[in-house]
Amino acid sequence: MFLLQPRFLLPVAAAFGFIGLAFYVASDGSAGLDSALVMLFRDPANPSLPLGPAWFREMMRDLTALGSFIGLGVATVIATLTLRLCGHRTLAFGLVLNVLSAVAASTLLKLAFGRERPDIVEHAALTFTASFPSGHAFLAAVVLLSIASFAGIASRRADIARLCLWVAWALIIAIGVSRIYLGVHWPSDVLGGWCLGIAWSSLATFVIGRMAARSEVNPARPLARHGERAV
Repeated sequence: MFLLQPRFLLPVAAAFGFIGLAFYVASDGSAGLDSALVMLFRDPANPSLPLGPAWFREMMRDLTALGSFIGLGVATVIATLTLRLCGHRTLAFGLVLNVLSAVAASTLLKLAFGRERPDIVEHAALTFTASFPSGHAFLAAVVLLSIASFAGIASRRADIARLCLWVAWALIIAIGVSRIYLGVHWPSDVLGGWCLGIAWSSLATFVIGRMAARSEVNPARPLARHGERAV
């Protein structure tokens, strides 16, 4: 039954998770757990410094840059051009529209909640907007999961779809954790961004995938298994 499948249950659970976190933030809930989790990434002898040597801190800054407007923008442009050149115009246009609408939603949500950034540790990266939801976590989930899903739809190869999704998830988690490590987000900001991004990208994949199936040539081909050719 479709309603009991993980691809339906996960985005629904993520949507409710975001709603719960939004109420938590809006009600100014206790930040005790958030604070404790942030401090797990700090040197007890000097809380102003994140754990680890200097090269590790620099690596985390590099990871967080992957979730910036520039990093995700470059990924979106490359994926859009690739889809377009491969003849998947609906997927290419849908990806651009999906990402731009997610950027607008992220900006509006930050303005609406206006949550302050963590003030218990020194920030190890510059910030310019409000804290909830984490734009890096939300937009990374939207962009990377959408690209992975659209690549699977375009290739019609189950093995390619799985590989793209595993890579996307690894990057999404790394980017989100880097935001907490650098002290620029509360953990609930990142979790909220992940939840909203999962729900958003799942809905976009369903809608845009359906549109592509109706508009593109030979849409009824199933996903081919490894070693098989799609016909």
